[in-house]
Amino acid sequence: QVELVESGGGLVQPGGSLSLSCAASGNLFNIIRMAWYRQAPGEQRELVASIHSRGTTEYLDSVRGRFNISRDRGKNAVYLQMNSLRPEDTAVYYCNVQWGWASVETAWGQGTQVTVSS
Repeated sequence: QVELVESGGGLVQPGGSLSLSCAASGNLFNIIRMAWYRQAPGEQRELVASIHSRGTTEYLDSVRGRFNISRDRGKNAVYLQMNSLRPEDTAVYYCNVQWGWASVETAWGQGTQVTVSS
């Protein structure tokens, strides 16, 4: 079965940086999009950043210019470089992958905690 393994979460001070990694394994073919979502306590899950197969990217307005999403096709991996972190960035971050041809499949990582606090 498809599995997404995340790493890189932790505690950082405001203004600091953190990098998240996600490696996908299993029967994936034709990956359409890889993305990072996050969910803060009491809030809905929101899309933070995404990168499509053609390389186009999208960012949540509040993170644009601070975060950068990238991918490694050979490793089926996606990364999120987070800079100038703010306390409001505190959340559980989830990796997401969409793949398929006629039908689109979706998989989620287990989530990794990112805490921004002094």
